[in-house]
Amino acid sequence: MSFFIRKGTNIKPNEGRNEKYIRKRDKRKKSESGQHKRKRKAAENGDLIMHPSSLNNEEIESDFEDEIPQNNTSHRNVHFESDDDAGETAQDKKVRLAKLYLDEIKREELERAETDVIDKDVIAHRLKEDYLEQSGKLKRSTADTYVGFDSNGMQFLRCKEHKLAITCLVISSDNKFVYSSSKDCGIVKWSLAERRKVNTIPRMQKGPADVDNGHTATVLCLAISSDSHFLASGGENRVIHIWHPATLQHLHAFKGHNGAVSGLAFRKGTHQLFSVSTDKAVKIWSLDEMAYVESLFGHQTGITSVDVLSRERAITSGGRDHTIRIWKVVEESQLIYSGHIGSIDTVKLINEEYFLSCGDDGQLCMWGTKKKKPLCTVDFAHGVSAQNGEPNWISSIATITNTDLVASGSQDGCIKLWKCGNGFRSLSPVLNIPVVGFVNAMSFTSDGNYLIVGVGQEHRLGRWWKIKEAKNGILIIPLTRKQ
Repeated sequence: MSFFIRKGTNIKPNEGRNEKYIRKRDKRKKSESGQHKRKRKAAENGDLIMHPSSLNNEEIESDFEDEIPQNNTSHRNVHFESDDDAGETAQDKKVRLAKLYLDEIKREELERAETDVIDKDVIAHRLKEDYLEQSGKLKRSTADTYVGFDSNGMQFLRCKEHKLAITCLVISSDNKFVYSSSKDCGIVKWSLAERRKVNTIPRMQKGPADVDNGHTATVLCLAISSDSHFLASGGENRVIHIWHPATLQHLHAFKGHNGAVSGLAFRKGTHQLFSVSTDKAVKIWSLDEMAYVESLFGHQTGITSVDVLSRERAITSGGRDHTIRIWKVVEESQLIYSGHIGSIDTVKLINEEYFLSCGDDGQLCMWGTKKKKPLCTVDFAHGVSAQNGEPNWISSIATITNTDLVASGSQDGCIKLWKCGNGFRSLSPVLNIPVVGFVNAMSFTSDGNYLIVGVGQEHRLGRWWKIKEAKNGILIIPLTRKQ
């Protein structure tokens, strides 16, 4: 690009000044020089007496003087606030957030202790655990404490909204409520303490105006934020619906996927939502602004599940492309892990460094983020089907975060609890719990006292088989532990 420069202006071409500005500047300089000459001449003739200090305090005109309004007759001082004045430094922000974090821990521990005195060792222990959790090194050995289940305390919950097979469920972080959905397209809220239905979201009738207010096709996935402010649901109608968990009021509808929404997960401690679909895309949404953030691509077939913990990274299973991918959002990169003979249907994080996967090949695999192949594989984890001699399809898995206890379910008549061995390099059976039907969804309560199971006569993804003696509903299993 060429620039036209007036002679004598001493302006470099790369400054990008136009001719209009140059003419104004030259005019001001001529005016100033004329004024100074007149002042000096008047001083020599004695017409003007100048203070010596004024010779060194000449007023410098702003280049943007013409842009300042001239109608300010009140002679007020105009102050333009800079970024440094308006905000805080990065270091100050870190200190402020750290103080808020410590105050929150103190408040929680005081509520637990029900006293005005708190032990500083308790806070130090909490800080250490939080650090280990963030780094993926926290592991609580709890599997050996489980000795059985309370068969008398087991209860099966049914309702008219769940006449068909359960497809998904999620538990609130305070362990008070369970949200479930089924092939009926409705969502049901259950009270875990009272063990009854609290509220429902019915199926919406198909129509151009109703798609924004609810589901008109099978709901395949649910997710709830860690502060229980948002409940997200997705399914075959390609829309993600956001609800208020307390009232089940509809808040928003996200459109953007070109296929069925197969998985949803909230990042812990945030309102950042990850969604996956059969359109091969991973999408990120911000529920604070109710806005779309970005899309991630890499899977070669439809994505089947997603999970996320505290870090700004998500893990997904790619179904028939036989890969699991960890998406590092900040670094804008992905890690690829290959395994399983058949489709990888579900993936679950145990902590930030280890995860579990299952599929229609009957394999239960343990992974580490630093190895591209499974650390441990259990073939025929749920036996072989008597009908076709094929391995029983593992339809769901569950983990208790940062512990060594995991669970898997199929249609073979039992749920299996497993213990992760040293270095997460082995899986050994802990407990078998009899269940009739397809175990389509499972989740532990955060305290590990209950296992909530979604049972169906059919598999959640199709109608290939049907177990007539099974019932469609929610099974609550109290787990017993050593005292």
